[in-house]
Amino acid sequence: MEMINAIGRRKASVARVYLTKGEGNIKVNGKDYKDYFPQIHIQTAITEPFNTVSLESNLYDLKINVDGGGFKGQAEAARMGISRALVKLNADFRKPLKDKKLLTRDARQVERKKYGKPKARKSFQFSKR
Repeated sequence: MEMINAIGRRKASVARVYLTKGEGNIKVNGKDYKDYFPQIHIQTAITEPFNTVSLESNLYDLKINVDGGGFKGQAEAARMGISRALVKLNADFRKPLKDKKLLTRDARQVERKKYGKPKARKSFQFSKR
C-alpha cells in the first residue's frame, strides 16, 4: 500500500484525504489536527471513522487538505473523506461506516437570498394598516 486518496464534501467545504502507512500523524493543511480544530467535539469527528471500524489510528498517517466553508463543515468533509479512504483500504469497513451514515453526503446547502426579503425566507414586518 503506497497511498490512498479520497474526497469528502460538506456544505461549501472540500477535503482531500491522503492515507499512508505510518505512526498516526493527522495533518490538516500542514498543521496537527488538534491545532487546526481546537474544539474537542470537532476533533472527535475527525477520529470517528477509525473508532467505528475499531481500527487504531496510530497505524496510518493522514494528510488532509481542506478548503472552503467553516470549521464544522471542513471537519465533516474530512470525516467523510477518511471514511471513503478506509473503504478503499478494506471493503469490509463499508457496512459499519454506512450504518453510522459516515459515507452519506449531506447535501444541505445554504439557501440563496431572494430579492425583496432581508434573508432567504424572512420577510419584513407586515402591517395591515
